[in-house]
Amino acid sequence: MRIPGLTVDFEQLPGALPVFRSAVSADEWLTVPMTLIKGGGRLLSVWGTDRGGGQFAVCAAYAAREGLVWLDLPLGARTTYPDLTPLFPFANRMQRALFDLLGLRAEDAKDQRSWLNHGAWSPSHFPLREDNSGQARSTDLRPGDYPFVRVEGDGVHEIPVGPVHAGIIEPGHFRFSVVGEKVLRLEERLGYTHKGIERRFTQLPPLNAHRLAARISGDSTVAFTWAYCMALESATGTVASARSTWLRALMLEWERVANHLGDLGALGNDAALSFGLAQFSRLREDWLRMSAGIFGHRLLMDCIGPGGVARDLDRDGADRILLQCDTLEREVRFLRTVYDEHAGLQDRFITTGRVQPELAAKLGLTGLAGRASGVAADLRRDYPWHPYDKLDVKVATHRNGDVAARVTMRFEETLESLRLIRILCKGLPRGAVHTELALPEKPACGAGWIEGWRGEVFVALELDGSDNGGGIRRCHCHDPSWQNWPVLEHAVIGNIVPDFPLINKSFNLSYSGHDL
Repeated sequence: MRIPGLTVDFEQLPGALPVFRSAVSADEWLTVPMTLIKGGGRLLSVWGTDRGGGQFAVCAAYAAREGLVWLDLPLGARTTYPDLTPLFPFANRMQRALFDLLGLRAEDAKDQRSWLNHGAWSPSHFPLREDNSGQARSTDLRPGDYPFVRVEGDGVHEIPVGPVHAGIIEPGHFRFSVVGEKVLRLEERLGYTHKGIERRFTQLPPLNAHRLAARISGDSTVAFTWAYCMALESATGTVASARSTWLRALMLEWERVANHLGDLGALGNDAALSFGLAQFSRLREDWLRMSAGIFGHRLLMDCIGPGGVARDLDRDGADRILLQCDTLEREVRFLRTVYDEHAGLQDRFITTGRVQPELAAKLGLTGLAGRASGVAADLRRDYPWHPYDKLDVKVATHRNGDVAARVTMRFEETLESLRLIRILCKGLPRGAVHTELALPEKPACGAGWIEGWRGEVFVALELDGSDNGGGIRRCHCHDPSWQNWPVLEHAVIGNIVPDFPLINKSFNLSYSGHDL
């Protein structure tokens, strides 16, 4: 089939969302996204794959008006491809990670620094290549100096923060260039705990790999699991039952509420309102305990599986959820009034860490942070799959792009998710909660695309087919933090150093989902 304005032929993949895939030439690798940009399209993810026998390919996914566009550029034995950063600046880190993992380099890219390889494996070792022995480390290797960009000038000095932080968060290094307390530049370095998750996917049976997807980023368990299952169901031509998709949506909104409650408390605490932390922590704990009681796990791990869900919801459970939603909404509305009318809190929030809508659009800011800066994209409304096509999701947006706007988004989205959970509980259709999957005999592809609480979670899946072993050839999982981490560097400029924790928390990006 053809997409208007494009000369490339696409195959539409089966599944809940419109996904169009095409093999393209090197020229089309650049001309297709240029055309998509004119229609409001945006880059979602860039990744690569080893197709075996020394044959490689690089892939990119775009959000277009018609749906998700998946471009596949076969490279043969070549290891270079055209650079996307002139069109999409944030593609830089994805392309650098692609080289570290597969040895495929963007031609003429200005920034060729390693992103995931911190010196723990040889420069000639590429973890996702088929001929990789798995022996990455060497006692002879030492982490090298990372060439941070230096800011010169009178009174400029650097403040290094991390990579090891207090508490239990994962490592990340932040290099501030400052004059006095004002930040002139922030540069991040992430990828300190590369876990080999994408390689591990290829060692798991497709029907069991959803459990690994659930553990990519613990705060996005439902989003990643549903995206993986959506990709597997697409590749196998399976249609999940209506009841199971309604239950999946209920869990997705449940996860959204849990994370927003935690962030609202932490943001209050970072601005010295410990009362906010205490109250929202209490509410989140009650919410997670109910999650464990009804679905069997506080973070909803392994509650979604290929073809459906692991556990049904009875009438008593639905009634308990409805009662909890009413109780929670009353308390959230009261606490919102406290936050809005607290002069000290608003003084810290308003104008802090601002990202103007123009910059947000240029840098590809996505998800909640994007909507706080005027990028009004939400998959639940823009490409409503079942049951969201029945729910009329109301998308909150803001244009101030500061901490205050991102706090407002969390309040608005919490209340909207509570409304959606009520509808899902009351309208839950009858029927089975699981559909059997049959793995394909021939190689097949599928894609999953879910609006998680942080933003768009994407999974691209390639299966070998049962005639060739029936395993996973490639499973690429994308967290929206890839787009948003670079924007955080811009949000901090012009603010004082003590405001960084507050700005950072207002984005609350994932280290784990960024480092697979």
